[in-house]
Amino acid sequence: MSGPLAGLKVVEIVGLGPAPFCGMMLADMGAEVIRIDRPGGNAIMSTVAPKYDVMARNRRSIALNLKKQGAIETVLALVEQADILLEGFRPGVMERMGMGPDVCLARNPGLVYGRVTGWGQDGPLSQAAGHDINYIATAGVLHTIGHKGAPPIPPMNLVGDFGGGGMLLAFGVVCAAHQAQKTGRGQVVDAAMAEGAALLATMNWGFRGAGYWNDERGSNINDGGAFYYASYQCADGKYVCLASAEPQFYALLREKLNLTDPVFNHKDDPTAWPELKQRLSDIFITETRKHWCDLLEGTDVCFAPVLDWNEAPQHPHNVARKMFIELDGVTQPAPAPRFSATPVTQPKPPVAPGADTEAVLSDWGFDTAKISELRETGVFEK
Repeated sequence: MSGPLAGLKVVEIVGLGPAPFCGMMLADMGAEVIRIDRPGGNAIMSTVAPKYDVMARNRRSIALNLKKQGAIETVLALVEQADILLEGFRPGVMERMGMGPDVCLARNPGLVYGRVTGWGQDGPLSQAAGHDINYIATAGVLHTIGHKGAPPIPPMNLVGDFGGGGMLLAFGVVCAAHQAQKTGRGQVVDAAMAEGAALLATMNWGFRGAGYWNDERGSNINDGGAFYYASYQCADGKYVCLASAEPQFYALLREKLNLTDPVFNHKDDPTAWPELKQRLSDIFITETRKHWCDLLEGTDVCFAPVLDWNEAPQHPHNVARKMFIELDGVTQPAPAPRFSATPVTQPKPPVAPGADTEAVLSDWGFDTAKISELRETGVFEK
């Protein structure tokens, strides 16, 4: 592997959502990440070919039956050699299995023990089940997303699971690994999706404190309320979006669209926004998306076509930047960000759970006799 994290060794106890996403990010950056899968894999992805489990890319997999005698000791023997451990279970699950932080850090004092949950490792809700929508709701974020006068709209599971969870965990464990390399002392990283979601909204909390943000969704400068920061339908049913917020960008928008009516002087008056949004809607609906792209794309109007997932990989800018890649026939986002001195390599496609069990155990120091014993006792299957 190449990349800025080459040489870092990670053990990932496979779960769903944010922990695998964190594992993918670390592996994309060159870390050696070993996935400890369940035999047969997780229920959600077990019905499709491994190549579609895109977040499993770039890692080798071992499949262990953790209920068999010797399985937990096998994991701990791997943890002894690792820089980072990743897990995404409810608080207490790893402890009950005998792989909690106290056990792992006793075996490897320099270990970074990365944990991601919805609510965090403690607090009144720590043991409650939940999903992305619940975590971002509690953080105050879901309330802000949607149309004025309508219910909040879930932003897929991007804000809690992946931005507030997986990316936050990746940042946390790399920070802790940096500290461990200096001091030789590891620590536990407690990443909570609710807290990560709140953190993503930091700028808007500043707006709110300054009086530039109100609690009614769909009525603010960057939540769809402002007419200059919104999406518009075109004559062909497709959409474009604007973000002409700064004065110079707004002036160019007025020039390009010939918005000479004095009503457009009231850009910063929220009471005028509904009328101005309707005015722009009436303009954009008269021509196709291509027409508006030819006129506005690439200018300082801050304009873009709203592309679907068939179109996005084909956009000329995305093609030039190689934003999307294809692995084993599956289109997916490329690793990011980019590094000038330590570029990353093309990721390897996901493998089936347990595809590398014997090879990984051998590479990590298990001798032939021990591997045979683990196989014969059912810790893993051939």
